[in-house]
Amino acid sequence: MIVWDFLLDYYFRSETTGWERLPDSASMLIGIHSGTWLTMDAWTLCAEWYRHFHGRRVLHGTAHDVLMAMPGLGTYFRNAGVIPANRESVGAAFSAGHDVVIWPGGEVDSMRSWKKRDTVVLDGRKGFIRQAIRSGVPIVPVATTGGPDTVFVLSEGRNLAKILLLKKLFRCDMAPLILGFPFGITLEAFPMHIPLPAKIRTEILDPVDIDNDPDRINDIAYVDKKYKEIESRIQEGVNRLAKK
Repeated sequence: MIVWDFLLDYYFRSETTGWERLPDSASMLIGIHSGTWLTMDAWTLCAEWYRHFHGRRVLHGTAHDVLMAMPGLGTYFRNAGVIPANRESVGAAFSAGHDVVIWPGGEVDSMRSWKKRDTVVLDGRKGFIRQAIRSGVPIVPVATTGGPDTVFVLSEGRNLAKILLLKKLFRCDMAPLILGFPFGITLEAFPMHIPLPAKIRTEILDPVDIDNDPDRINDIAYVDKKYKEIESRIQEGVNRLAKK
């Protein structure tokens, strides 16, 4: 935390608000993140959480399988409490009474182009709502800005990703072309940049109550309604933060 305190206070000048909105019980936080493979807005949220609660309340971040399997980075993630973004891991965390943060948009979200930096991308993925119903936990939307300025995504590289069969090999739909430090314009097939010192603002928003009736899992209309409500709340929060 000596390193993270410096990064939070001086490098990213992190501002996190809305702590008072968190439910007392274990919750599912849902947000967006940016920065291709190195999503500093997600990392700063987890570091701010640890600093705020001093270990009294545990938050598990979630990560793509590719990141969890990387030497060094994957080890750090596991030691820091990051878990794979799958039903078994997330369900076990909730059963233990812990909080979990999920970024449903995955790589489509984190690798979105800089021109879409203030656009919420959940990519139509609604499994998190069914998981919340299954685990009986509320959903807490989280808005954030600044992450896209840590590295500039010039092109998402969707067609290139298809040519390279990245979906089949790594479950990845993107092959982003970035402008970053220290290599300039680069095709980022894996982490190849040092995040720039962009200011990151994060706001924890009001919880969304989720019906824990098991039948709701198969209620498409209900799931769609909650998805749109959460997406809309996050977008409103991002718009508000972006005006700053």
